[in-house]
Amino acid sequence: MLKWFEKGINSNDVVISSRVRLARNNSQYNFPSKLSKDDANSIINDAKEVVLGTNNNTKSFFNFIDMSQIPSLDKVAMMERHVISPNFIRMPIPTALLLSEDESISIMINEEDHFRIQSITNGFNLDEALVNANRIDDLLEERISYAYDKKIGYLTACPTNVGTGLRASYMIHVPALETTGKLQFILDAIGKFGITVRGIYGEGSKARGNVFQISNQITLGHTENEIIDNLKSVTSQIVEQERALRKKLLNEKRLKFEDAVFRSYGTLANARILSSKEAMTLLSDIKLGYELGILKSEADKPINIYGFMTSIQPANLQKKIKKELKLEERDIERATYLRNNLPKIV
Repeated sequence: MLKWFEKGINSNDVVISSRVRLARNNSQYNFPSKLSKDDANSIINDAKEVVLGTNNNTKSFFNFIDMSQIPSLDKVAMMERHVISPNFIRMPIPTALLLSEDESISIMINEEDHFRIQSITNGFNLDEALVNANRIDDLLEERISYAYDKKIGYLTACPTNVGTGLRASYMIHVPALETTGKLQFILDAIGKFGITVRGIYGEGSKARGNVFQISNQITLGHTENEIIDNLKSVTSQIVEQERALRKKLLNEKRLKFEDAVFRSYGTLANARILSSKEAMTLLSDIKLGYELGILKSEADKPINIYGFMTSIQPANLQKKIKKELKLEERDIERATYLRNNLPKIV
């Protein structure tokens, strides 16, 4: 089955994806940082029974993955595809994953919290992501007693998640704001609204290819709808500014703009060695080029540049060619993959 980012080409030029993550804990056990191996396994078995039980409609929708039974390369590849968090890979206790076939919905078991329910959708579509996450949340809550306080809400390992336990985020592509230095002014301003911007893989990661994650910082004292509406409002303003700046740059410096886009395409179409950082920058340029009509494919169809961005990440690239590689070998294979698969332009 195709992954969520492969099903249809995202029609939104700035927002790549929308994600909702819910943090929940079983009231009968310690938080994962103080969890015994036996208790960690009990939590896994309870969740597995709830989601994959014989009388449950979700049985055929999810796959169960014992994280101790899969290679490290597969774990990193899932992290690169935003299926799991970097922290989940490092957990010292037993962990497991319940994952939908298209990877749009996942439940990380025994991450920082007992359950991290995640839903991802294409484009500017946070409402759908919230509906899907809440559906799984309701399913678990029918059978599992959550750690919950009537006054403050859901209890979580990290104080910033207490309350709704909701972390909503958009993955945004903002090359115009980033390259002109205007993004920093926005970052300084949105913190006042309880919003933060992080790198492509969340907290502690760096941006690649002008791709960032924008999300809420605080869950306590706000309803789910308030968090969603606030994030949508701030992100909408960023989208408007990015689009306006793209148009301004194209009108004022069209030849320079076009030259940069075609140079990037030429490098990707002909390079023999490419690091992931360089490839991401070049793919960002041609994503912008397609969206502004500077580049057109031979078939005149939308191109899923984000799909390429995911495929060229180190672990996913190695999985694609079915062997582990050294750094220089990866850079060679990355260039080869892009040369062979990048759509021809007219």
